[in-house]
Order: sequence, then C-alpha cells, then structure tokens
Amino acid sequence: MTSPSSSVQEARRALGQRLREIRNDAGLTKRALAALLGWHESKCSRFESGTRAPSEADLRGWASACGAADTAEDLVSTARGIDGMYVDWRKMERSGLKQAQESVLPLWERTERFRIYSHALVPGPVQTASYINALLTSIQSRRGLINDVPAAVKVRVDKQEIVYGSHRFAILLEESALRKRIGGTEVLAGQLGYLLSAAALPSVSIGIIPEDADRSALWPCEGFFLFDDHTVQVELVSAHLTITQKHEIALYAQTFTDLAELAVYGVKARELITAAIASLR
Repeated sequence: MTSPSSSVQEARRALGQRLREIRNDAGLTKRALAALLGWHESKCSRFESGTRAPSEADLRGWASACGAADTAEDLVSTARGIDGMYVDWRKMERSGLKQAQESVLPLWERTERFRIYSHALVPGPVQTASYINALLTSIQSRRGLINDVPAAVKVRVDKQEIVYGSHRFAILLEESALRKRIGGTEVLAGQLGYLLSAAALPSVSIGIIPEDADRSALWPCEGFFLFDDHTVQVELVSAHLTITQKHEIALYAQTFTDLAELAVYGVKARELITAAIASLR
C-alpha cells in the first residue's frame, strides 16, 4: 500500500501540475507570475513541484493573476481535501471522542456500500456496546483525552442503526482478530456472539480469513474502510488517513477483492467464530 506521507505528497504534486497548467494557459513564466504576485520565483516552483502547500490566499492570487479567477474555488476545495487527508489524532480528538465519532456520520449516511477489512479488531458497524466501551476507554487513557467515553459510546451505538437499513456491508476479518481479548474474556465472548447474529442480517456479509490460509501472494495489511468507490479511510497509530485519489482507491478495492478470495463464509465462518468463543472457556 502507498504510505500516508506519499499519498499526501502525490496529491500535492497533482495540485502543482494543475497550477502549472493554469500558468501555462495564461502564457506566463514562473518569473513573470511571481513578479505579478510580489513573490520570489522559487515560491512558484515549490508550489508547482508539490514541495510546499499553498495557502488559500496563494491559490486565489494565482488564479486571479493568470486570468482564471473562475478556477479559484475549485483549487481551494482541492487543497482543503489534501489538508484533510492526514489528520493527527490529537487534532481530531482534541474536543473529545464524542466529536470524533460524530465527524464521520455524514460519510456513513451517504454511503451505500461499505467494504471493511480488519486484521486486529471487530469493526465498528458490528461492535457491541461493551466492546466499544473497552476500545474507547483504552484510547481515552492512552492519549490523555477528556473523558467523554459514555457519550462517545452512545454515538457509535446509535450509528450502528445503519446496519438495519438499505446500506450493504461486506466485512473481512483475519481469524486472529477474533482472539484479541479487547475488554477481557466476557466482553469478547459477548462480541463474538453478536458477530454470529450480525452475520445473519441480510445487509451484512462476514468473511473470515483462516489463520492457515496461504498468504504467499497477499500478506495481511493495514485495516481500512472503503466507502462506495470514492473514499478510503485508514486508522494509523498516529493519525487518521483519508484517501480520495482514484488510482489508490482502485488499489484498495482490488486488495479487498483479493482478500475476499482467501476468506470463508457461511457455515465455515460461523465455525471459526464458534471455535474462538470456545477457546475462551
């Protein structure tokens, strides 16, 4: 997979290419454009190469000086999207976990097809309240956040109502995720029992990739959420990554398809979940 830093850098280079095209269409050299804007020529070079992120004022000035003021808002919107691709958890959660949970609601509500892969945890749409509480309590303690865990748990539980609507969920779990004792034995047993129930919902497909699957061609990778065909979100140790580049989304979609071929479903998946429950006794 593409690294977070390279994803952002690639998006900045694409924006720089667009700035170069606008300048060339205006018949301006970098030196001439810099003179019009009162900049050093190197500033234009850094924007076009993607090594420096332009401010909104820079973008509006660029568009105006090139006689392309009608492109300004599109450029600004693109830049805002890039800024939102890689968000430090400290920034995202500075007002608490409740707000972080609420921030994704619009994306969830407008998504029709969810494809979710997890190598370590049972994912949000099919988590129990106790499992959510254990996860968020750990995050709150580890990151030293304000303690609004009960409110954040309620938001996430309420959000799960979407599973009972017209949305579709395809969830792939590594078998090892069934054995991570989040919240202890009792919490995990309840979570796995609920996972069996969720697998019976008409809107939910759950595949389990067995531990003994042949991984010669496809190793476990970072967990990710694929929202329709327009957005991928990845939760990293230090940050929250949002991917909107079409070719990267296609890579995640193909990876999901390849992982799905390794998974078992139906009776075989239920057997693996049941075995994980039995191992807790």
